[in-house]
Amino acid sequence: MSVTAQTIQATNNENTPDFTAIKKKMKATWEDGDYVRFATCMQPGAIEILKDWQIPAQSQLLDVGCGSGQTAIPAALAGMQVTGIDIAENLIDHARELALFDDIDVSFDVGDAADLPYDDAQFDVIISLIGAMFAPQYQQVANELARVCKPDGRLHMANWTPEGFAGSMFKCVARYTPPSAGVVSPTLWGVEEKVNERLGNDFTDFKLERKFYPLWTYPFDTSELVEYFRQYFGPIKRAFDSVNTAQQRSLRAELEDIYTAHNIATDGTTEIKGEYLNVSARRKK
Repeated sequence: MSVTAQTIQATNNENTPDFTAIKKKMKATWEDGDYVRFATCMQPGAIEILKDWQIPAQSQLLDVGCGSGQTAIPAALAGMQVTGIDIAENLIDHARELALFDDIDVSFDVGDAADLPYDDAQFDVIISLIGAMFAPQYQQVANELARVCKPDGRLHMANWTPEGFAGSMFKCVARYTPPSAGVVSPTLWGVEEKVNERLGNDFTDFKLERKFYPLWTYPFDTSELVEYFRQYFGPIKRAFDSVNTAQQRSLRAELEDIYTAHNIATDGTTEIKGEYLNVSARRKK
């Protein structure tokens, strides 16, 4: 190999993200805190979104980024044949325990949205409610969603938009704890043009609609909500844990401003107005 070729290869290697390390870090982040507890206030909204998707009973359904089963278990109770997958092993353990305790017929796997351990065209419906959007290899994720979906099958996603509550929160956090080199913002899954770009080769009949996450309430004010996120939501907990005391004070103040700006309650509690992009599409034949 020539010196020039060696230089080009070395440069390419330096510019290629280490996705193994990135995913290991992301896995640890989502396993931190207590997402099971955190998700309880979002559970009613998750069920409403699932209902809005109007998925037929008996559908073979895959829930990508299923967490601790917030949508997978209600889908199974509604008569669907459900498989859920998530990178966070502790969340999958909880989902399995919950399903076993309540005698719910649903399968849960630990795995990577960019490398799904399923056969081609295995599922009638693929869903992802604020899940697959966080996987760093976005085009491989899009390709996998298409691969495991049956021809003429359906894809439904709910993805935070860059301009909404969650997008503002993650943008704030990124100023204190910048993402790994080569990782683009997950909220690009909430941009219509990006969704078409990533999924357009394999899906058609797109219906893209910006909505607000339903029934997202907390029985306390936004100051206490910051502390709630800090304790139980892995990405926020990790952000606070990785900066010094002065930066923690600054981060807390900025987050409280964001939470207050998106709070539509007026009685001392919090009701978050969080925008997401609802994605519905059909797998090409």
